Amino acid sequence: MSELILVTHRIFPSLAIVCENHGISPIITYNRLLCENPMPASSPPLFTDDFYAKHALLLCESYQRFLGKPLVTVDLDGPLKALFEASFALVSHGTENDPIFNFGNQTALTLFELTWGEFTALPSRKSAEPINREERQRLLDRVTSHGYIGDYTGIRISSSGKRFLIENAIVWDLVDHLGGYHGQAAVFNKWSFLS
Repeated sequence: MSELILVTHRIFPSLAIVCENHGISPIITYNRLLCENPMPASSPPLFTDDFYAKHALLLCESYQRFLGKPLVTVDLDGPLKALFEASFALVSHGTENDPIFNFGNQTALTLFELTWGEFTALPSRKSAEPINREERQRLLDRVTSHGYIGDYTGIRISSSGKRFLIENAIVWDLVDHLGGYHGQAAVFNKWSFLS
């Protein structure tokens, strides 16, 4: 594997997977993203990148499959805008050995006090304090064995060190209609800042 492809896989792992699944060269796609469509790292490429439209559908379809109810009401434009602008916090990470967030809606970005670029470069384990990372790993293992859980409560930490308690979060596996595993997602609408 060439050095550029390795860099692409490391920097844009989800993009590399999408490229491989569709027979597209990661090098060409990487160059197109950087050269033809330059975008500040802090701006969400959500509404211009086909990956996120597909990812939004995956979030909704997996949620519906596991919980038997819709995550959001989907209109003709698809769920992406509704998910990004929702009042609940929604995050997801990929399948890397040390999973990295690949989506966070505006509510989540605000809670974690991060830009889009910062959030989508953050290993998801770093959203918890080091002392709470074992608890977080137990949660993820529980989700993996059951497909989802609907009762997660835990402490997270923002980039400035603010601690907040999330309650009754739903965490589920991102599984496509063919059974392909794409990571995990979490949604929560109840949180409180701790002193």
